[in-house]
Order: sequence, then C-alpha cells, then structure tokens
Amino acid sequence: MTWLNEPAEWEIKDNQLTMHVTPHSDYWNKSHYGFTVYDGPFLYTERSGEFEVVVKMKGAYQTRFDQVCLMLRIDENNYVKTGVEYVDGVHNISTVHTIDKSSWSVMGLREKPQDVWMKAVRRLDALEIFYSVDGNNYTMTNTVYFPEFKTVQVGMMAASPDGEGFTATFSDFKIKHLPDQRRLEWLKNNQ
Repeated sequence: MTWLNEPAEWEIKDNQLTMHVTPHSDYWNKSHYGFTVYDGPFLYTERSGEFEVVVKMKGAYQTRFDQVCLMLRIDENNYVKTGVEYVDGVHNISTVHTIDKSSWSVMGLREKPQDVWMKAVRRLDALEIFYSVDGNNYTMTNTVYFPEFKTVQVGMMAASPDGEGFTATFSDFKIKHLPDQRRLEWLKNNQ
C-alpha cells in the first residue's frame, strides 16, 4: 500500500492501522466553502474493474469535523470519502462525493458506536455505500455516480479540518473482486 500525505505518526500492527491524524487536514473541492484542500492522510492500494471493499474504523474524535473514512479516488477531482464525521457532538455517517466539485451528505447516528464498518460496492458507473455498527447488518446510505473504466485508489483516510488531530484506527480492510456485470449478462445471453 502507498501513502498520499503520510502522517507524522502511524503504525501497522496485527492487521490494524493506527495513525495520529494530521492537524488541519481535509479533502474538499470548491463548492459552498470556496476553497480546495487535499492534504488528509490516505493509505491506499489500486484496483480496476468492479469490486467490494469493507473496513472497520474508529476515532478518538475531539473537534468538529474530525473524520475517519473509506476513500475511493481516481484523481483530485474524482473521489468519494465515506465514514464517520464528528459534528457538534454527534457521530454522523458522512459521504463527500466529488466530481469536479464536492457535495456532502450526512446522517446523524442516535448512539456513539465504538466501531463502524463502511462498505462500498463499485458496479458499472456507480458506488453503492453502506455502513454497519456490528459488522454484520449493513444499511445503504448512498448510490453515487463514479466514473467507470478508471483505476481507483482505494483505502483508509482521516482528517481533522478544524483540530489538532486525533487517533484514528482502521482494521479488517478487505477488497473482493466482482466479475464485470456487463460481461456476465453477455455470457448469459450468448451461451
């Protein structure tokens, strides 16, 4: 795996990534706030085609907008980050979808779960996004456009836009290849 914006402090031990999130870091592109920022720590691998990715995450959130995310990135103008974002004392399932300009969707959680699992399924020209608080039962939160036929950087990212950083932990990161949906339909119709 490769770092983009490697944080000053991090370690991988027993299949778990722990990092001190870089202070005043984030990913956002233009809309609403009028700025572009692209400096959060992101540890990734590359995948092409269709796949499913899952990661378990938690954070010692301290400051507004502290976040731990699963991120899928084609380039600086095409990415999705989805995970937990701490806003005004509430843990939110948060998704920032960026195709040239960023948009943000949030869903407040009633409880403050210790761990959250995020799952994304890349099929055709879309990502389906899910979350779970137990690692077994997943709830869909979004389906977003995501350009197909592009290699994707997929991995773990965290940010602390307003704060001095915090400890973020990721574990059980898994990617499963999915056969191309169009090809499967073609095979079914051409046997």
